[in-house]
Amino acid sequence: MVPTKLFLHYLARLKQLLLVAERFDADVGTVRLHPTMFPLLQQACTAIGFTLRSTCPLAGREIVSFGADHDSFASVHAQLDAAVAYLAAIPDADFLAPVPPVATTAGFAGVALDGDEYFLLYAAPNFFFHYSMVYAIARQAGVPIGKADFDGFHQYPPGFSFDSA
Repeated sequence: MVPTKLFLHYLARLKQLLLVAERFDADVGTVRLHPTMFPLLQQACTAIGFTLRSTCPLAGREIVSFGADHDSFASVHAQLDAAVAYLAAIPDADFLAPVPPVATTAGFAGVALDGDEYFLLYAAPNFFFHYSMVYAIARQAGVPIGKADFDGFHQYPPGFSFDSA
């Protein structure tokens, strides 16, 4: 399993979502879906972090981080660009070796899973959770995005609405 293809695709989508959100209203970066949840920019950073937390152990590497500053679109864009460059440079062959169990934390819980379980049951779902929160917060704030922006595959005619379909 080579997870970089998945993450590089969705990090490109995240980049576009962030650009549209920032152009719409830079203050949307501080918006939260719920008071106890992270704001949009921190959700984006957490999603970016999960791509690294996912791929590094599966490629036999130490987990890297490109910053934890989630206070501005500029800092999040820099983290995203650095993560994309790093992930793109990992050779596919690095994912072919057997992976020892991966130990991590999930909130305050310890987790130890074999490589496939780690990716499929923990890392990828957590990436998509935080990525989806960026999308949901942006939509709730009125940012003009849709499912095509989320996955890069869907297409709808101009003015299409599910309410009128």
